[in-house]
Amino acid sequence: MSPFTGSTARTPEWQHLRVSVDDGVATVTLARPEKLNALTFGAYADLRDLLAELSRERSVRALVLGGEGRGFCSGGDVDEIIGATLAMDTAQLLDFNRMTGQVVRALRECPFPVVAAVHGVAAGAGAVLALAADFRIADPSARFAFLFTKVGLSGGDMGAAYLLPRVVGLGHATRLLMLGEPVRAPEAERIGLISELTDEGKAQETAAALARRLAEGPALAYAQTKALLTAELDMPLAAAVEMDAATQALLMNGEDYAEFHAAFTAKRSPKWRGR
Repeated sequence: MSPFTGSTARTPEWQHLRVSVDDGVATVTLARPEKLNALTFGAYADLRDLLAELSRERSVRALVLGGEGRGFCSGGDVDEIIGATLAMDTAQLLDFNRMTGQVVRALRECPFPVVAAVHGVAAGAGAVLALAADFRIADPSARFAFLFTKVGLSGGDMGAAYLLPRVVGLGHATRLLMLGEPVRAPEAERIGLISELTDEGKAQETAAALARRLAEGPALAYAQTKALLTAELDMPLAAAVEMDAATQALLMNGEDYAEFHAAFTAKRSPKWRGR
């Protein structure tokens, strides 16, 4: 995302999220614990806009996405969203569905790693938010459920049919998206849906530690790696190799590459600047 902005100032307070930034790590918490952090229209929009703001500022080098209370996110709020969508016309429904997809695109395209800290339920849109993260850290209470067919809709919501086969393979993705059955943490780890399984109650702490490690590393190298992982999913090998070559040539002209050599020569740890 471009760092260039217009006259709009940074949003000082987010209504549907709890946001903090410390030493390059943003912590974003879905904060409706009484509703298992069910998403409203405003929550989707806030996530989309927050990720755009953080991407433009370039001060954030890693982000932790978590949920307050007993679970990560139970998906779209049935009362506030499903009821309202039944009264919408096709143009309004298209606007809404495009907005939810924009949240997933923002998670995939932001120039910093996103670490989802998952405990309890991650269902429907909540499961897709976790899926769109770069890392999914989960404790034994975590359970993922792509519930879209359970409400009479396509399992390919918010990019799930694009992302999930690339994470767990077509066979597992077909089962999860078609049947909408919950996947508990041990199976999620076995099929590659989660990056790390922690002890009970340790997902947030472990995710924060990983985010700090990422924030202290070569930020530009991480950003380009993320960009290539997304861009090359649908490229032929020749195009992917050429993009890799161009990216490496740019990074080899950067400060971090020279800093690695200086640190190696001096037998010290590199001081990464993300440039």
